[in-house]
Amino acid sequence: MNINYQRRLLMMSAIAGGMSAFTIAIAQSEEQLIKVVTRRFTFTPSEIHLKKGVPATLEFTSLDIVMGFNAPDFGVRCDIVPGKTSRVSFTPDKTGKFTFQCDIFCGSGHEDMNGVIIVT
Repeated sequence: MNINYQRRLLMMSAIAGGMSAFTIAIAQSEEQLIKVVTRRFTFTPSEIHLKKGVPATLEFTSLDIVMGFNAPDFGVRCDIVPGKTSRVSFTPDKTGKFTFQCDIFCGSGHEDMNGVIIVT
């Protein structure tokens, strides 16, 4: 084989491989947006599915009173105020099931206001 031909073939292979890696990186970096509605004693949805390594934003609205969101395994929390949208952004760095809960007392039934984040 000709040396110049081998170099061109090697260069084309490197470029193609680099483009594939670039495409995969773009696909993995697409942020997930999850809208969560709160009402006394419930998060809807109460089960949130995320992908490890993919940035996520949770967007909260409250239909009635001030609530809190706390996901201690990811170090995120926020207050959820009626009439306003609250957001938390994070990138899940581990897989599994992780509990989240309301951390502002919202009345009788507050202790059951929780959900789960499932990261695959």
